[in-house]
Amino acid sequence: MEREELADFLRGRREAIRPAEVGITDGPRRRTRGLRREEVAMIAGMSVDYVVRLEQGRSSRPSLQMLGALSRALRLSEDERAHLFHLAGHAPPPAVEVARLARAGLVRMLDLLGDTPALVMSDLGEVLAQNRTSMLLMGDHERFSGDRRYLVYRWFTEAGARGTLSPEEDEQRTRQLVADLRATAGRRAGDPEVTGLVERLRTASAEFRGLWAEHEVAVRRADRKTLVHPRVGPLVMDCETLVTPDQGQLLLVLTPADAETRERLELLRVIGVQELSPQPSP
Repeated sequence: MEREELADFLRGRREAIRPAEVGITDGPRRRTRGLRREEVAMIAGMSVDYVVRLEQGRSSRPSLQMLGALSRALRLSEDERAHLFHLAGHAPPPAVEVARLARAGLVRMLDLLGDTPALVMSDLGEVLAQNRTSMLLMGDHERFSGDRRYLVYRWFTEAGARGTLSPEEDEQRTRQLVADLRATAGRRAGDPEVTGLVERLRTASAEFRGLWAEHEVAVRRADRKTLVHPRVGPLVMDCETLVTPDQGQLLLVLTPADAETRERLELLRVIGVQELSPQPSP
């Protein structure tokens, strides 16, 4: 681990990012060049103290998970990400792990979309990155590990995974997930990640086994969903999907389909701001 080089690199990348690039308002009184350490910590999901120790060259060696989070928070390119791993004393992640890191260009698009809910997903339905508004709308989907990373796995093995859609859309969504997985399995024929996921789902869920046997195939396209939020009620959202040329990652953008949904989404943003604001002492 090259502590001093790592510290210098992290400071330089933090100072090179404009707050607006990560959806942070750059007020007139702001004097810090680039991002503040606490802002990097918030985006990366780690403590401010750890970011400080990294930048001062006195931290323990960061884990692969920590490095991935820092890569996303600092909007590193593929070359910069590999350099970060080398400085921390790790080999850059293999191709299968790199595929699980959201492309830098897609992450920047999340930032540019601002208050519009959006997320980056893999072709297997794993959320690789999401902006703050999508977290307010759907929760944090980046926290899952193992097979729970895949929405289709949670959908068929966890009862709570189906609580975000209106009941009438439940069956349609169920069939859509299986048909989309079929399309991915055909495109990635023989890929052990895909075949393993399918077999584990077949073992875990009789419902999945039955639908898989029907051999329906469909790719993810634009559609409309009604998301039921516990704080603001139902939101009717139009979902647009932009797919990378290799079809390995996609950007899902959700926009309110009617005036009532726009009002409820704005209320949700206000609630989120209030909950993140410092609370006065009693």
